[in-house]
Amino acid sequence: MARRVGYALIPLLLAGLAGARPPVIQDPGGKALSAFHKALKRTARGVDQTRILQFGASHTECDLFTGYLRRYLQSRFGDAGHGYLMPARPWKGYRHQDVRLDSSDGWVVDKALGNTSREDGLYGLGGFSCAAGSADEWAFFGTSTSSPFGRSASRFEVFFLEQPRGGGFEVLLDGQPYATVSTHASATGFGTFVGRMEDASHEIELRPLADGEVRLLGAVLERGAPGVVVDTLGIRGARAADLLDIDEALWGEQVRRRQPNLVVLAYGTNEAGDHHQSLDAYRRKLEAVLDRVKSAAPGAACVLIGPTDRPKKLRRNQWEPRERVEEVDEAQAQVSASFGCGFFSAFQAMGGPLSMVKWQKANLAQNDGVHLTTRGYELLAEHFAKGLLEGYE
Repeated sequence: MARRVGYALIPLLLAGLAGARPPVIQDPGGKALSAFHKALKRTARGVDQTRILQFGASHTECDLFTGYLRRYLQSRFGDAGHGYLMPARPWKGYRHQDVRLDSSDGWVVDKALGNTSREDGLYGLGGFSCAAGSADEWAFFGTSTSSPFGRSASRFEVFFLEQPRGGGFEVLLDGQPYATVSTHASATGFGTFVGRMEDASHEIELRPLADGEVRLLGAVLERGAPGVVVDTLGIRGARAADLLDIDEALWGEQVRRRQPNLVVLAYGTNEAGDHHQSLDAYRRKLEAVLDRVKSAAPGAACVLIGPTDRPKKLRRNQWEPRERVEEVDEAQAQVSASFGCGFFSAFQAMGGPLSMVKWQKANLAQNDGVHLTTRGYELLAEHFAKGLLEGYE
């Protein structure tokens, strides 16, 4: 396996090492980020918004990496709002930075991996849906009251599944009745409701009317101002191939609705433990995912983020490298190049084999040898964000 030149992120960002370095984001064709940079220049002129969709596993789901990326770009190009969220919590601990979320406990969750009651592929943009039919259930989302980011919004959307037995739900804006929405339709499909209000702090609540199932696919909270939006679309334990279990037509409609300028696929850490799967099979599935991305967002730039280091734990405080991490990292680099996408090697950025151990000692990674700490995710996201802006000027 041909190894690419890497460099450790810890000394680079904390000690400020100088000298020639390889690009943060590999781009053999030199045009992977062109569409993204073009959109950013329009945003910088105050003309339009730039939207990023990041799909991934737990590194994405926690919204620490994407949350920092959102803040980093919004601080330079403007805060256009939070973007995608699920107002009904799909699992315990679901949270996003710079937005308030809460819901009752009776929502039924179905997703594109694991054991769920329905494996029909009719999931939201993030790969899951939340359903309820009782008037006792509710879902809430609102602007931040504690962060300098996400403090105002002038527009929201609710994504839902239209279906023959679909019920209605009431929308409350700032505690007052705003609209009643029906999800009933003669055929199953993608439905949306758009609300508009003054650009200020707001709270939105959704309440089923108990006349049929309301199956939520997500929501959006944004502003009408120029700036950047980063959609966090992650599921714990996910693989890139799990996106293939979402109904392609429904998923494609939602992607097009978001009009992304950049699509990021941040997978690989979980696949690094899938020793039962051949690398050829892994490449084929990753290529199938990118085919879907290109079909749904043909004008968007694309970047793949590879796995972080994931060593094997032998015994207390003793680890050994996991060869599969480098193999998945290399496979992603090859596939991304063949599709004209950029590639960010999180593994090499961390420092290569056993860098996770060094990050643990620096309080940048957790003891499980898989996840980072808040500061660790922020460092990696800062490095990635700077890579996205390489060549922008």
